[in-house]
Amino acid sequence: MVKPVLGLAASLCLAVLAGCTVGPNYHRPSVPPPPAAYKEMPPPSPPSGSWKRAQPGAAQDPQLKGNWWELYGDPQLNALEAKIAVSNQTLKAAVADYFAAREQVRVVRSNYFPTLGAGLSISRTHTSKNQPNARSNANDEYNTFTLQGQASWEPDLWGTVRRSVEAAHANAQASAADLANLSLSLQAELATDYFELRGLDSQKQILDNTVKADADYLRLTHIRFRGGVATDADVAQAETQFETVRAQSMDVQVARAQFEHAIATLTGQPASTFSLAAATLTLKLPTIPAGVPSELLERRPDVAAAERRVDAANAQIGIAIAAYYPNIQLGGTGGFESANPGTWIQGPSALWSLGASAVETLFDAGRRHAITAQARDLYEAQAADYRQSVLNAFQEVEDNLAALRILNDESKTEAAAVASARRSLAVSTRRYKGGVTNYLEVLTAQTAQLTNERTQVDITTRQFAASVQLVKALGGGWNRSQVP
Repeated sequence: MVKPVLGLAASLCLAVLAGCTVGPNYHRPSVPPPPAAYKEMPPPSPPSGSWKRAQPGAAQDPQLKGNWWELYGDPQLNALEAKIAVSNQTLKAAVADYFAAREQVRVVRSNYFPTLGAGLSISRTHTSKNQPNARSNANDEYNTFTLQGQASWEPDLWGTVRRSVEAAHANAQASAADLANLSLSLQAELATDYFELRGLDSQKQILDNTVKADADYLRLTHIRFRGGVATDADVAQAETQFETVRAQSMDVQVARAQFEHAIATLTGQPASTFSLAAATLTLKLPTIPAGVPSELLERRPDVAAAERRVDAANAQIGIAIAAYYPNIQLGGTGGFESANPGTWIQGPSALWSLGASAVETLFDAGRRHAITAQARDLYEAQAADYRQSVLNAFQEVEDNLAALRILNDESKTEAAAVASARRSLAVSTRRYKGGVTNYLEVLTAQTAQLTNERTQVDITTRQFAASVQLVKALGGGWNRSQVP
């Protein structure tokens, strides 16, 4: 009869020590169903290059991975992007934040185990002979040698530690996704600044070429004026055009300098010691698969970070609910104590004690209830943020797909406008040299050509900027498998 009772008692003890995990288990919140295809997907393979629709499958994304900026085929851009990972101070701070979040998992996980301590003390005591109950023949001076260890443990009966580890783990994963998102944002910002700078170099080249052409027109007008063919108004108009374009050429350098300084800061270099030689934007837009909408949530680090924070918030509900249950603490002390070093570490000098305590809060004026309700509210807030991040992701992809599609059409139209403006200027120049018209017609044609040429460069620059933003919106080749 004794053995079954002992077995039952042992089973009950094991069941209690195993404990349970209170609170809701995590399930990823539902999100609006993704469409079968992107609405703003541009038509395949236009003349200037664009983004093609990919087919589902393991090989659907062969190019948009890793160092995505290499798709543009610009060695200078590749070299600059490589410096972000090793020199950008904002990224280094994010790396440190991730490491701190990862160590927090280890901090919380340590609560699974007992806390052990040990101490050594040696003291000599002199007691008062005049104290109450003092004996005249007692030894009023003595030594105490103590070697003692302590152990304390709070069993995770209600899952408080398990939920805390779950929350810390989810927060560390969110921090890793934040790091990936920041890295992608910095890479995209650098690429955008770089293409903007190269676009300004192209603008500067157009303006400088126009200044040279206007100088020739100004000399021609002076010659015609001295010959009595042109009027003083023609000379003034030619001088105005020449000086106006010169001023525009100088003004472009302001924005270029600012982009150059921004690139220096992104790559971790002082702006005063960094410079980029001028080079026009003559690259071709790469052809990159945009993928299918159903995969976007797996490819966006910011969406993954938001989802991981929902998991962490869900674990906090369990931690709050565990506070309703008793707090059980186990402890023990053991060691040796003696008045003589020779008998210090001996059996008769041994001491020990074991104990356990269970404390239940009976009244807290609704504090635990409020904390639990607060945890549930914070979970709902995180879930809403996650759903909003999903909607924002689809919007950003559609925005940039639309930008590329429309800019592609605009680029073809503007190319035709540039060709017409150049032809118009050539005709007006011949008419002016032949004395058929005055300089105002030439001036109008000059202005139209310059405006259209600069607009064409601006459209090209915007195409590259939109392509970079689309890469960022698609996750830059990142996926959830990279979350540790």
